[in-house]
Amino acid sequence: MNSKFRLAKTISAFTNPPIICIPLFLIICLTLSWSNLWEFPTLELISIVFASILPMVIILYWAKRTGNDNDISNRKDRKIPLIIGTVSYFIGFMISRFLGLNDFLTFLLLCYCINTFIVMLITTQWKISVHTTGLSGPVCALIILLGPVGAIFGLIYPLLIWSRVTLKKHTMAQAITGGVFGFIMTAVEMFLFIFIFNLDVGNIYPFFHVLGFILAIVFTPVVLGIFTYINNNNSLIFYLVEIIGLCFFLAVTSIDVVIIYVLTSIASILISYYAGLKFRWYNIIF
Repeated sequence: MNSKFRLAKTISAFTNPPIICIPLFLIICLTLSWSNLWEFPTLELISIVFASILPMVIILYWAKRTGNDNDISNRKDRKIPLIIGTVSYFIGFMISRFLGLNDFLTFLLLCYCINTFIVMLITTQWKISVHTTGLSGPVCALIILLGPVGAIFGLIYPLLIWSRVTLKKHTMAQAITGGVFGFIMTAVEMFLFIFIFNLDVGNIYPFFHVLGFILAIVFTPVVLGIFTYINNNNSLIFYLVEIIGLCFFLAVTSIDVVIIYVLTSIASILISYYAGLKFRWYNIIF
C-alpha cells in the first residue's frame, strides 16, 4: 500500500459522515449556543447521538452482518442503513422539537432526514457518494451561520473527491454529485423552513450569499468533473474556464466569496499535482 493510498484511506475514514459530523456539529452547536453556553450540552448531546452515534452503530453492525467494509461499498447493501439513518435523524428532529431546542439545529436534523431519504432512493439505482453528501450538509450549515469561516471547511470537498475516487469507492461523477446535492439541498431546505415556519435563527447569512459560497466551492470540481467526462485534457481551456469563473464571481459576488473560489481552485490544483498521473484531474490541469 503506497503512501497516497494510505492517505486517501485515512481521509476517507475521518470523513465518514458519522465521524466528520462530530467536529462540524461541535462548531455548529457552539455557534448556536454562544450567547447562552448552558444550551450547548443539550444541543451537542442531541446532535452527537442522532447524527453520529446511532448512524455509526448502524453502519458498523450492518457492515459486519453483510460482510462489507465500514463504508458498505456494495450499493445494494446500503438501503437498510440509510433507512435507519433517516429514522434516527427524524427522531432527533422530533425530540429537539418537543424540547423546544434551537430552531436551527432542530431543522438541520430534519434536513439530514430528508436528504438521507433522497440519497437512499438514488442509491437504489446509482451509488451517489454518501461521504461527500455527509460533508456538504454540515458545511452548508456552517456557511449559513458563519459565512466565509464556514466555507473554509468546503476546501475538504475536492480532497474528499480525490480520496473516494482513488480508493475506487466511487466514480468521479458520484463523488462530485454527492457534494453538490448536499450543499444545494441543505441550503434550499433550511431557508425554506426558515421562511415557512418563521424560525428564530438569529443572524445568518442571506440565501444568495450562501449560494455564492456554495458555487465558489463546487465550481472547479464540477468543471474538472465535466472535463473528465468529455475526456478533455486541454489545460488551456481549463484555465480559460477558471478565469471566466473568476470574472463571474468578481462581477456578481462579494470579495469573501471570490477568496473562497480562489482557495478552492488552488486546493483542487494542488491535490491534482500531488495525486499525479493516475488521477484524471492531473491530465486536465497539467
